[in-house]
Amino acid sequence: MSAVPESPSRPTVTEREAREVAEAAREQDWRKPSFAKELFLGRFRLDLIHPHPLPADDDVQRGEEFLAKLRDFCETKIDGATIERDARIPDEVITGLKELGALGMKIDTKYGGLGLTQVYYNKALALVGSASPAIGALLSAHQSIGVPQPLKIFGTREQKETFLPRCARTDISAFLLTEPDVGSDPARLATTAVPEGDDYVLDGVKLWTTNGVVADLLVVMARVPRSDGHRGGITAFVVEAASEGVTVENRNAFMGLRGLENGVTRFHRVRVPASQRIGEEGQGLRIALTTLNTGRLSLPAMCVGSGKWCLKIAREWSAAREQWGKPVALHEAVGSKIAFIAATTFALEAVVDLSSQMADEDRNDIRIEAALAKLYGSEMACLMADELVQIRGGRGFETAESLRARGERAVPAEQMLRDLRINRIFEGSTEIMHLLIAREAVDAHLSVAGDLIDPEKSLGDKARAGAGAGLFYAKWLPKLVAGPGQLPTSYGEFKHGVDLSAHLRYVERTSRKLARSTFYAMSRWQGKMETKQGFLGRIVDIGAELFAMSAACVRAELLRGRGENGREAYQLADAFCHQARIRVEELFGRLWSNTDDLDRKVVKGVLSGTYAWLEQGVIDPSDDGPWIADATPGPSERENVHRPIR
Repeated sequence: MSAVPESPSRPTVTEREAREVAEAAREQDWRKPSFAKELFLGRFRLDLIHPHPLPADDDVQRGEEFLAKLRDFCETKIDGATIERDARIPDEVITGLKELGALGMKIDTKYGGLGLTQVYYNKALALVGSASPAIGALLSAHQSIGVPQPLKIFGTREQKETFLPRCARTDISAFLLTEPDVGSDPARLATTAVPEGDDYVLDGVKLWTTNGVVADLLVVMARVPRSDGHRGGITAFVVEAASEGVTVENRNAFMGLRGLENGVTRFHRVRVPASQRIGEEGQGLRIALTTLNTGRLSLPAMCVGSGKWCLKIAREWSAAREQWGKPVALHEAVGSKIAFIAATTFALEAVVDLSSQMADEDRNDIRIEAALAKLYGSEMACLMADELVQIRGGRGFETAESLRARGERAVPAEQMLRDLRINRIFEGSTEIMHLLIAREAVDAHLSVAGDLIDPEKSLGDKARAGAGAGLFYAKWLPKLVAGPGQLPTSYGEFKHGVDLSAHLRYVERTSRKLARSTFYAMSRWQGKMETKQGFLGRIVDIGAELFAMSAACVRAELLRGRGENGREAYQLADAFCHQARIRVEELFGRLWSNTDDLDRKVVKGVLSGTYAWLEQGVIDPSDDGPWIADATPGPSERENVHRPIR
């Protein structure tokens, strides 16, 4: 019996209902240890990351062999300037990547893939992304969040055998969640999948479908109405992009990543066999979030590549360019920027490699580590690119094509800055990542005190929660008073010429201070804690810096032990940790001394029109179209710009 479809109007949900949907999608159990989770709880578990985990020899050999082939392809077949100028990746380049096996880097060899580890997959993305960020985005969207990853974790044997060989060699995939009026609030998802016999019928519109213009296979999130025999809820499906009723209505254009095949996709009465549903009904958001646990690592991996390129250009340019009788690098104002780029690139690579190797070993729960890597990488890469533009001066603002036209080296610094900007929005904006990580970081507190601070719970529930919280905090709080960070001999194995042990002692002490600050805030604001987004963001940023410091020190010791530029690695780790400590102290100061309350008052005044007079004296060049495009379900009235590459 067919279910009755919901109204085509967008679902209306309250703030609490939206939070409940997001909470239900969380992976709530912690079955494996997590270094970052422990860090936020004031427990510096260095043993979870040191000695630095290493890949198996056969994984290294397979990975290095592919990187060599990929490097040759990038150097001989990819012209990043052409992709930027034409705003399109040439079909022959994508065909060449298919033949190389780049579509199947993370797919098991038994399905025709290369079976690379997360470590080498990320190295490959950093390499190809440095040749063309648009190609890096294509490969990442295809494998990190497209069809291969969710099927790897949640797919049936039949689904894997049907779709993974295609994804490994011929078919490009895309992930479709966002809608014109739905971003990070999936509770309002309007695309429906109505059961009809052995099929589901999809109706709706999806926005910003990376790879959607050229994709052959789609992962689509849609709402299944509740009915007899159907639990309903947001559900994931594998959809053939060539299905009747699928229309790519627009290829979107952006300030950066001009070769990105990103579009608007409409579904009208699209029939999808029930056999192509991923997981059970209602598991769609959980599947998406679990997929992103490791999928998020691809983005900071490409940020590492960007940092390496920024460092190379900064070094070469600042040595060649002279001002006032000496290279600009030797002027302190410029030199500090170069030191920041060098130290941050080292630390960011340490964060990505450590998180990736932990993902490969599967001994730790890395959901927080991966989220921190994405957050930290996207923010720091933008800062590094901005500093490079400043170091280059007017040439940094000038396009590579213009530089070439007047006889100078075509350095696409301004393009790098434009291309990186989206990373602060992709796969969870910085603001959403702050909230997501904060939720995981305070999970232990909410587990024992959630009912206590929930205004809708009964007095009996609050009493029981209070008793449980009392036991937890009686054991936990005393451990935040003292620790190894106060002993001058702690972490002595990290002292080799340069003393990194002092930085690790700082991390240990500061993690306890961070936990105390979180506890104090929960005691002060209780149920209102979740509304203190400024405070939570700073808590997360402190944790990110501490994680990066830890990773940098552990990586430096690994390189020293292996005889691979160990002395220089120690110097870079030391510089980064000193820089990070200054940022951490500033963030702690802003936990309690800030303008958050005043800002809220100003925002209310802006929204009410109180300050509208301040907007006078300018011309608004935007047109008078709607802020959000109409996404009413129905047949498409536009030309289909879908163009599969064969």
